Amino acid sequence: MLKLRFLASRLGSEQLEDWVKYETEGYPRDVEVPAYRIVSVTYSGTWSGPFGGGIKNAPIPLYLIEKYAGTKWTRKPVRESIAGVEELAKSKTIGIDASNLILLLQNKVYEGWACNAISGEVSTIAMKEIKQAVRSRVLELTLELEKRVPGAAEVTVMKAMPQEPVSEAAVTQIFNQTVYGNVTHVTATDGAQVTLSITAGDIGSMTNALVKAGLPQEAAKEFSEIVAAEPPESLGKPLGNKALAWIKKNGPKAASGAWKIGSDVLTAVLTEAAMKFAGLNHNPGRRSAMSIAAKARVPRLHLRVTPTRRLL
Repeated sequence: MLKLRFLASRLGSEQLEDWVKYETEGYPRDVEVPAYRIVSVTYSGTWSGPFGGGIKNAPIPLYLIEKYAGTKWTRKPVRESIAGVEELAKSKTIGIDASNLILLLQNKVYEGWACNAISGEVSTIAMKEIKQAVRSRVLELTLELEKRVPGAAEVTVMKAMPQEPVSEAAVTQIFNQTVYGNVTHVTATDGAQVTLSITAGDIGSMTNALVKAGLPQEAAKEFSEIVAAEPPESLGKPLGNKALAWIKKNGPKAASGAWKIGSDVLTAVLTEAAMKFAGLNHNPGRRSAMSIAAKARVPRLHLRVTPTRRLL
């Protein structure tokens, strides 16, 4: 795992490097975990009823848990490092603090009966599956990098991998396919051109254009507001620190296939949008960063930039 992290750093793949870091050190609260780290939780409870009656350790239907408490109680993200996961896999049982559910499910499971205790449990098999999933991905990543990225196997402390655009794109593609699986969305290849129709200074037009490009409505609105509040420093640096931090935080969502745009072109799309919002002009002789393939669910768009500009 550490060797793969070193290789990712030398290859210039920030996504791969972050993934290895999170697997070895644990996932922070503000980082979305991959799908293979989401586990199911089962619950049982104890009730007391009239005439001294009682029910002990009775299973609680997950439907009721989700109905009254939400899916966050039935689908738990495992944020521990892979070393922590291995230790959990050795346990006989893995308990979940479910004391808050007592109030939420009071009189909801057995009418007229008082809920006294609820306990949640995660199967240790789920931990073993996470452990195996990470191991298989590490092996597959290593083999694919050596096979498809020239010179990856020869990278050492004294010899860095030339950070050519082709190599970085190949590493990103390998990472997305191996860690998150094959998804259908906008990816970076030579082909159709997806462009944005944005009126300079208009947050609404920027939000709509980003939605058409593949971002969810909420994400497009949030990013547009950040860009509007953070004017660009120059043509060469259209994105501010908050915008860059937002891209880094949400990159895994695009890579997982949850969005209709691939992580390998997310930065290029958002950079293009920020430049058009600010009214910055491209160098006519330079190839647009928005030259990408529009696949399946994302239609082709045509560039139409309104020349007017409004002050914020």
